[in-house]
Amino acid sequence: MKFIGIIPARYGSTRFPGKPLAEICNRTVIHRVYEQASKALETVVVATDDERIYDAVEAFGGKVVMTRADHKCGTDRCLEAYEAITTPSWREQNDKETVIINIQGDEPFIQPEQIEALMACFDQEDTEIATLVRPFTDKDTKADLENVNTPKVNWDKTTGIAKMFSRKVIAASDGTYYRHIGIYAYRADVLAKITQLPQSPLEIEERLEQLRWLENGYCIRVGVTDTKTIGIDTPEDLEKAIEWYKLNG
Repeated sequence: MKFIGIIPARYGSTRFPGKPLAEICNRTVIHRVYEQASKALETVVVATDDERIYDAVEAFGGKVVMTRADHKCGTDRCLEAYEAITTPSWREQNDKETVIINIQGDEPFIQPEQIEALMACFDQEDTEIATLVRPFTDKDTKADLENVNTPKVNWDKTTGIAKMFSRKVIAASDGTYYRHIGIYAYRADVLAKITQLPQSPLEIEERLEQLRWLENGYCIRVGVTDTKTIGIDTPEDLEKAIEWYKLNG
């Protein structure tokens, strides 16, 4: 099985424009994501729609491709990037044995073992898509659990298959609560298919694109991580990340 990491990175962001180029102790966010992903993957590519990000990735020696600006989600951008770095004949021979890992461009402290947990999901031949979850702990508050910005996952812990994602409070098959970590891996031939699917009713209601895949019968296998990371959504998150790095980096 060949694994390719793709990091979608847009400059435009409603809450934090330009965040891939924001710095955490003399390294940009996108540089840190790239470095962390490269610890687990031989091939990592940034997919961007902005020349500033393109130039910044080239400057630190990373691989980068320019993609269209009109993609609605990172999944679509991943497909364009994958097609840009491969040929049709190569894909025809290798798609079924290639997995694309969609790594969020605002997760500068993603850990190699988290990516490896996703990769391990494909030891099961029926895995078409994989994603990560992290259990809520005693340190989490009721407000943390009820936060609509933190999607939860109902998954069968016997089979490892996701049954439902929701911004509402839902539990796994054993009653434990899990938060969804927004990193995905897809078999390349499956990625090409799911990007062609129209939006589904549950997806529109919950604003979660993975529900489109479930409603169309795709198997999403779940990997579990206990590692807490810091995503950068706002300038305030950046300040927290800088403080965390000073203490732990």
